Amino acid sequence: MITLEKNSYYSFLKEIKEKIHQAQYAAMRQLNTSLINLYWEIGKSIVEKQKQYGWGKSVVETLSKDLQNEFPGAQGYSVQNLWYMRQLYSEYKDNIKLQPMVGEISWSNNLVILSKCKADLEREFYIQMAKKYGWTKNVLIHQIEGKSYEKFLLNQANFESAVPEKFKHQAILAVKDEYNFDFLDLSEASNEKDLELALLKNIRQFLSEMGADFAFIGNQYRLQVGDEDFYIDLLLYHRKLKSLVVIELKAGKFKPEYAGKMNFYLAVLDDKVKQADENPSIGIIICKGKSKTVVEYALKKSSSPIGVASYTLTETLPKEYKGLLPTPKEIEDKLSGFIEKIAVG
Repeated sequence: MITLEKNSYYSFLKEIKEKIHQAQYAAMRQLNTSLINLYWEIGKSIVEKQKQYGWGKSVVETLSKDLQNEFPGAQGYSVQNLWYMRQLYSEYKDNIKLQPMVGEISWSNNLVILSKCKADLEREFYIQMAKKYGWTKNVLIHQIEGKSYEKFLLNQANFESAVPEKFKHQAILAVKDEYNFDFLDLSEASNEKDLELALLKNIRQFLSEMGADFAFIGNQYRLQVGDEDFYIDLLLYHRKLKSLVVIELKAGKFKPEYAGKMNFYLAVLDDKVKQADENPSIGIIICKGKSKTVVEYALKKSSSPIGVASYTLTETLPKEYKGLLPTPKEIEDKLSGFIEKIAVG
């Protein structure tokens, strides 16, 4: 009997398990695509027959009843779901770009995007993100309600040039343009220390606002350089990026010198704190306000990955984004470039 060498066998076992997982995932994807295609064809047939015979709403109720009698126990043929199928076809039938994409995400995610997003580019963004990162329905809802699409378009960071290609797009999505700290009991006149202490007292809400993949390491984190001590306001860790994340809080408007200080912190962290298997540290400067142009110049020559965001103490209404968003052509160019890169990433 041949004796198995443990390391070789475990490597072999891992390879086989990976093949099985890939096959199972491919089968699930195929099943999902087939289901969405079926729903698409049902929706198409309802639209065409209503137009051909002048049928009204009652045909959907009748069809639902007959289908459930024919396929007892089968899910998906309720009156409401049949209307969703009709809506899916009606919304996407003239969009040759989005048509094939709907089969790449789950039915529940399609319904969320269909109901909560109206612009084609916004829908494309969330379809691609849900596909790429495996967002569940609840995660997708959280991303949409958190205005990830708008904040991606407004995002001011130098990650395109300063973050390794493998993690670039995850890093872009990890940093918002604006954070809502309405869970803090603070006045507009609060200083940085007030803000830091309030965030620490509400650490769970703070981490929730930052994003699900952030973990707290410490506040006033000490860095010793020579015979001097320096202190980082908040130090976090991003699990997916495997990066330390420096948070600097500023109660006023962004100033260019903040970027220089952040560069210093990141250089020291990478040299003295970062583990060998971790990626370069990332800095986020969160200010009460910022000038888009000033931020662009401040980050232009920086080689360290830095993002500059603002914060509010009250909920920001979506309409306040409208005057800040790029033109439709600029949105399409930025979104297309981003999506093309993550699609092959």
